[in-house]
Amino acid sequence: MTNLYEILGVSKDVSPDELRKAYRALAKKYHPDLRPGDKEAEDRFKEIGAAYDLLSDPEKRKRYDAGEIDDSGAEKADRRFYRDYADGGDGARYYWHSSGDGDGRSGFAAEDVFADLFGRTGGGRQGGFRMRGADATYALSCAFLDAVNGGRQRITLPDGKSLDVTIPPGTRDGQSLRLKGQGRPGMGGGPAGDAYIEIHVLPHRLFRRDGDDIHLELPVTLAEAVLGAKIRVPTVDGPVDLSVPAGSNSGSRLRLRGKGVARPGGGRGDQFVTLKISLPEKPDDDLKAFVDGWAKTHPYDVRGDMEAA
Repeated sequence: MTNLYEILGVSKDVSPDELRKAYRALAKKYHPDLRPGDKEAEDRFKEIGAAYDLLSDPEKRKRYDAGEIDDSGAEKADRRFYRDYADGGDGARYYWHSSGDGDGRSGFAAEDVFADLFGRTGGGRQGGFRMRGADATYALSCAFLDAVNGGRQRITLPDGKSLDVTIPPGTRDGQSLRLKGQGRPGMGGGPAGDAYIEIHVLPHRLFRRDGDDIHLELPVTLAEAVLGAKIRVPTVDGPVDLSVPAGSNSGSRLRLRGKGVARPGGGRGDQFVTLKISLPEKPDDDLKAFVDGWAKTHPYDVRGDMEAA
């Protein structure tokens, strides 16, 4: 029978960081947004999410490893005690167990236990008890730009229920969002617990985040680098014009102030643009002849400082 560790493709002694990495890789592979209409992938995504939900909680993982709860997080049957109650004749109920001497009566009333744990609501042995539901932790893969600019995304839980999650601007990878009252249901009319959504930000093909700053590698032509130019550059909230100074080199870094990630206290980071000179795929004879003639009359050394290395 497949266990939760096998579902995530990890060993039982996996560290929390390795567990998170394994989950993120599988979640990205089977995410419904990346494989629309693939029912098998959707089911696999739910299975992966449920496994990570349990194993990422240290207490639940400990109890799962000890055999106290099953793959769904439900309590396993306790073999020492029966779950049935017996009528004690005085209006109270007593637990009966299958071991020990005598008639098996444990000697305490269930109402007294619940009253001690959850508080009496009517005095004596009257009334019931209320208990807040448990909190639940889920994981959500989030698009890079939604994490930077904010957005709204729907998460499908392992039980098939859907929740709409508001992604605040500037959300970081690994950050948890709290959804009040969206956790496990309470008992005896008690309030539901909260849901905590752990955000896993997916990589972007152009942008890279470092703190509140955004980094972009920008290809430029030989002419743009030598002569200078004004070019359109993508940013996290739309393209802008950028002036490339004449004589720019590969590795030159330009700054776009205020074009980074929104900060919680106000303001934004910057976007840094690193230039990368890109030649034509197949330089023609004119370019070759020009460079050859120029190089003969304008020699320069670009590797002189490497000789002492």
